[in-house]
Amino acid sequence: MKILVTGGSGFLGTHLVEYFNADDFSRRSGFDLLNLQDAKKVEDYDVVIHLGALMDKSDESAGEVFLTNVEGTVNILREVKENAAFIFASTKDVYGRFADNYALVPETCPTLYSGQSALEWSKLIAERYVEFFAHKRKFRACTFRLSTVYAPPSEANTPTFVTYYADLINTGEPIKLPGGGVPVRDILHVSDFAGACEKFIESIIRHGLYNLGGGKKNSLSLRDLVAKMEEVSSLQAVIDESADIPAPFPMNYITDLSLVERELDWSPEISIEDGLRTLFR
Repeated sequence: MKILVTGGSGFLGTHLVEYFNADDFSRRSGFDLLNLQDAKKVEDYDVVIHLGALMDKSDESAGEVFLTNVEGTVNILREVKENAAFIFASTKDVYGRFADNYALVPETCPTLYSGQSALEWSKLIAERYVEFFAHKRKFRACTFRLSTVYAPPSEANTPTFVTYYADLINTGEPIKLPGGGVPVRDILHVSDFAGACEKFIESIIRHGLYNLGGGKKNSLSLRDLVAKMEEVSSLQAVIDESADIPAPFPMNYITDLSLVERELDWSPEISIEDGLRTLFR
């Protein structure tokens, strides 16, 4: 089985390429989502895991974000062969502020505009293209709306905040916690994300859309996350208590895993403690 990971040299993609012994489609490996000739490479693969995206939330980059994340995705989708498996990495942030209405956020949470940036909106638009092309070209497709997937650091890649906090603890630099460290997030190790991709590849599901995160058992406040990092690393964190970082929205986010558990028979296997240990030297 031939597997391709777009964005395979990125923060999460690096680990998925290794996990699946997959090929990398990224600018670092000489391929561009916006190049139609490069996109033809996709037709040679049985599985395409699409992580490639411009992850920029600034207003100035909105045009480039839409171009890369929507048009780039369409370029890839046009080349997926019949009966191949296509996995699209979307984000929990498509729900915006509506996620605060749920203790556990389900796939039925509204995705109406509530202040999302071009990044989240581009992902939501691309989800519809995935659905359209999967039916038209008759390939299997799965969208994962990811919640705080973390991974060991890799060269020249910007980490998610979990790995970033671990890096600051490793170097003894101060951590500035949004909302005083009160916001709650569920966290998911990249190996569990890879395991979910594997479950879909091996399944008979033709079309699926799932929220994917650590769920209730892998959720904690940002302050408790730092304390857990101290525990597993035996290092002392430095928290800048004077920092006035606004609380994020939603304030709390914990994934409802009931649908992905039921349809893909998947649930996280790596505990918070074991996952966080992989972030420290």
